[in-house]
Amino acid sequence: MFNNKDVLLLDMNSTFMFGEDRFGDNEDYSDYYKSIGGKLPQELVKEIIERVYAYLDVRYHSEEYRHCFPSLREAIDVNYKNDLNTQEKEKIIETFSFHEHGHIPSEYVSVLNKLYERFTLSVVIDIWAPKDMWVNTFKKLGLWALFSAYSFSSDHGMVKPSAKPFELVVQELGVSKDRCLVVGDSIRRDLGGSQAAGIDCVLVGGAKSNLASASYSTILEFQTNGDIHRSI
Repeated sequence: MFNNKDVLLLDMNSTFMFGEDRFGDNEDYSDYYKSIGGKLPQELVKEIIERVYAYLDVRYHSEEYRHCFPSLREAIDVNYKNDLNTQEKEKIIETFSFHEHGHIPSEYVSVLNKLYERFTLSVVIDIWAPKDMWVNTFKKLGLWALFSAYSFSSDHGMVKPSAKPFELVVQELGVSKDRCLVVGDSIRRDLGGSQAAGIDCVLVGGAKSNLASASYSTILEFQTNGDIHRSI
């Protein structure tokens, strides 16, 4: 089905990373915050993270901020500019990152390595925190070297379903769009962004749309059943 495709633009959350975005009412942010030497009271840490999360969440769903999404540091400064010293601000950012960050199961590490044998891999990722914690995880798991190009929204402030993050990656790779395939779980952000960029898209994670090239329960099923074996 996809033998004419040799470049994948991969989404991350709920595509190959799971358990992310732990920002529920019952989260105790002070556990991690104190483990890295934070000194602020538990309730204040909770207030700061919840307020900053709410500030970003409203803008993440607004088309007005699609190409100028604020950074986590900017969101903290808007809400707490004169209330946090530099050291505490960095600890809040790391704590936020920890709760935004998920985990990559071993079978998904394996499938990414298998896909690397057939495709040029890249990632198009929406995250609100700086990318450092994710890059460190990719390096620890041996995945960073698999990606020939990447787009993290926290680097440039452009979030899906904007076409621009996809186009940035394609431009960096120096390939034509007809060779590329987006793989992601979101109809609005991954399929919508890929359509805007003129790139075919496969949906995973249970999402289905007639506009997608195909739909699979997981990226594991896509790798196994997607007729993507290396041509001889």
